[in-house]
Amino acid sequence: MSSLAPAEPRSSRATSRSPARYPALSPAPSPSRRGGERLRNSSDTGADLGAVQDTQLRSVDLNHVIKLLEDSDSKDLEKEQLKILKKVVKRFENGLPLKDLAQIIEILNLCAEKVNEQETFIEPLCELIKLCGLPFQKKKLSDEASYSVAVSKSIAQLGYLMRVPSSQVRIQICKCVVSFYKTELPRKLLSGYQPTSANYKIQMAELGGLAETLVLSLALVENQLTEKLWVLKALQHLSTSEVNCRLMMKAQAASRLCLYLNGADPSGQLVFRSSEILWNLLENTSKEEAVNQLSSLECVHALKEVFVDLLMHGSRQYDRQLRNDLLVIATLLAENPAAPMIESGFTKLLVVLATFTEVKIPNPLVKGLKLTYSYEDFELKRLLFNLIGVLSKDPCAIQLSLFLFVLTLQLLSENDVMPALLYYVKPNQKPGFYDWSAAHYEELQLHAIAILASVAPLLLDKYLSYQANTLLLVFLEWCVGQDPFFGEGNSFHGTGGRGNKLAQMRYSLRVLRSVASLYDDAVNLNLCDQGAVSQLLDILKYTANKSKEKEDAILLEIQADILFILSALCENDFHRKELFSYEGVDILIPFIQMDPKKLCSGLGHNHLLFSALDCLWSCVIGCYIAEDYFLEEQGIFLLLDLLALKQKNLCNTILGILVEFCENPKTILYISTWRGEKDQTAANLLIQLWRQEELELGVKSDQYGRIVDMKRPIASSFQKQQEVIPMPTHCPSFAIVEISENIRAKIYALLCKLGFENLPGLSAQDFVTLAIIQHYIDFKVGEVWSELCAEVKEEFKPVASDEEALRFISEASENTGRMVAALQTEVLESQHQQEIQEEEKVYAKIQAILKQRQVVNKSWKNFLTRTSNYEALKKAKRLQEKSIEASRSKLKPQNGAVHSTDIKGLGTTIGSGRLVTVESTPRQLIGETLAVTDLALRK
Repeated sequence: MSSLAPAEPRSSRATSRSPARYPALSPAPSPSRRGGERLRNSSDTGADLGAVQDTQLRSVDLNHVIKLLEDSDSKDLEKEQLKILKKVVKRFENGLPLKDLAQIIEILNLCAEKVNEQETFIEPLCELIKLCGLPFQKKKLSDEASYSVAVSKSIAQLGYLMRVPSSQVRIQICKCVVSFYKTELPRKLLSGYQPTSANYKIQMAELGGLAETLVLSLALVENQLTEKLWVLKALQHLSTSEVNCRLMMKAQAASRLCLYLNGADPSGQLVFRSSEILWNLLENTSKEEAVNQLSSLECVHALKEVFVDLLMHGSRQYDRQLRNDLLVIATLLAENPAAPMIESGFTKLLVVLATFTEVKIPNPLVKGLKLTYSYEDFELKRLLFNLIGVLSKDPCAIQLSLFLFVLTLQLLSENDVMPALLYYVKPNQKPGFYDWSAAHYEELQLHAIAILASVAPLLLDKYLSYQANTLLLVFLEWCVGQDPFFGEGNSFHGTGGRGNKLAQMRYSLRVLRSVASLYDDAVNLNLCDQGAVSQLLDILKYTANKSKEKEDAILLEIQADILFILSALCENDFHRKELFSYEGVDILIPFIQMDPKKLCSGLGHNHLLFSALDCLWSCVIGCYIAEDYFLEEQGIFLLLDLLALKQKNLCNTILGILVEFCENPKTILYISTWRGEKDQTAANLLIQLWRQEELELGVKSDQYGRIVDMKRPIASSFQKQQEVIPMPTHCPSFAIVEISENIRAKIYALLCKLGFENLPGLSAQDFVTLAIIQHYIDFKVGEVWSELCAEVKEEFKPVASDEEALRFISEASENTGRMVAALQTEVLESQHQQEIQEEEKVYAKIQAILKQRQVVNKSWKNFLTRTSNYEALKKAKRLQEKSIEASRSKLKPQNGAVHSTDIKGLGTTIGSGRLVTVESTPRQLIGETLAVTDLALRK
């Protein structure tokens, strides 16, 4: 089925029917003269808008024909009436003009009433009906729209003519309807006319509701096979339209047709056409509505009988195809819990049919049945496997009652569904000459294993009794082996498996995942006793290496499934965690190191990362060997790098893992050592996450992050909107439930491990937020007491002592809020003072720089003055010499030599160059100086 669109509201049809005639389609008197005049008047109105009537048609006065047929006083008029009817047929043999159609239909109704008494009118009536099958003629392009109402009513009258008790007339009406879908042009066109568009009659039939009328007419031809087949043929054409299908469903077409399936018909057309119409109804209308109509016990019995007949006696390809079509309809019925599939025995028959070729157990329900390896029988096997999948669906999903679900499980268990599906869990062998082709066998194998994933959790005892875990592990070993096998990959289940064994591996792991997710001790123990942990790690390593060559969704899904299975096996089991430890951590690290850009690729990296984190939580935490090795491999750093991405869906899981890891004393050092971008610390990251979470929760705070509501400082906006609802003692209050719904509790737990003192890399705003985090538990306790007080006052009036105690508790909570607010204010003021001091230091530095610049500028100005003004230079020279002289010592050494420091002829006031003239000291002065020095040393 291509599409099963929901039904749309039925559009109003511009047609009027006699309420006495239409529902039962019983013979009725002819239309009144007034009704005929009304139709003629509308036709005449349309004619007045057109051109003058063509000369070829002037010889036939339709009003005269109608008047002649209405005159029934004399029997001698019969020959004249037949003669003029033949003349009308002759004149309109190339098609009926739209403007004359209403009068032609009135002539048809008059002839139909005469058929009851005079059979001679059958032939002209059929000829006139035949004319309606020809393309209508129009003069102007606008005629189709102008005459649409009259034409739709006229075509609707064709359906009412099914009341005529004549097989020939009824068959001709059906032929006329079938001709609507043929585009043959008449041999000769009327002068000045052209045929209407090809789909015009089909659209008018939809507007007139012809399909609904023909469905109701089935009751008139129920015992006439030929007429019934012609009606079904007409309905088959009409059912290609969504509008007609909705009209047919209104007339209960699905249930009516299903009851005809097992009728006697040597040609087989009855089953074929009925099933074809049912398919069209399922595709073009609401599938649920059609299935509900088919869900009666009579319909299910009829469907079962015709299916069994085609199954046992259908030898032609056409019979096998029809059998498969009916099986699809039966599968749709099996999805409806209201359908009596089990009560009728149809479900048991189909389950036995699905398993009898694999288990080889004789069953009277399929005695004598032999299936070939034709394509139709291959489709039958696929459909039967699909039916088992439908029966094994979650009963809550399909709203199945517990009693019916138990009966379904009993059918699956008693009829060997488990061994039949496990039959395909084995390495592929080259099929023989009288066997399935390689492609067909692979498709059946993959389909059976896929269905096994749904059936195994329901039939767990059977699953264990047939050693399914062993078969699956051996099959998985073959999947990673080097045996030459090249998958076809042609089917839906074989996606990604062309030229490899990935499809087999994928669905085998799905089976293990479905049973491991039950956390059944017997199943998990059976798996681990056979070395499933080490084997799954080997497969995980194999697929990880494959992913390095080329990543695709199939490989990522396989890896995610393996990680989930390992999580289910190792959770709460220390020995299995030890088996996982070293090799498992080495495999997990690359998954956690995944490039964050891949998380939005759409291939499944996001799912894989979550599976890796779940595996880390279940398989590593709790085993000190694995934990220490993970820390040594810098796994905590990788988790904090992921946390720094601040992705909402990752934060909760990663924080939970970090809290669990903090039970290991070595973890705190790693968290404190970590540095992110711009030298961010772990404490700063956690505080940023807290602020982001409170912003999303709508927690009130001022512009500096200080608390505003002293009574409920950390309550979210949604929490404050909740009314007081008294809860039983075993039900947690909203304040408690809220803890698990956000990450604040985990951030608080981590910071408790890190400590609230001496945290590096925090700003004043961080310390403001840290003050709130530090008192998180106090605020939570206050919220619980606030809820308790509200509940008590809602239902009781506390005594004085209790009221005093409640007031004291409330005040204590408020005091905590005020204390934290004061601490936050103190932090902000301290920060403000520090900022002022730093500002003063910066200002003093700026002042010193400006003063130095002024001194430099003044010195430069003086230098320029000396170089441009000789008098100023001399003055500066005198001042320099005077300054030098003033700096010399006033005491002169006795008998000492005096050397001049001035350079003769120097005309500058700047420092001299590197030229130095050294004058020698006279010998007599040297001797005297040395003697004085020696005497001083002796003293």
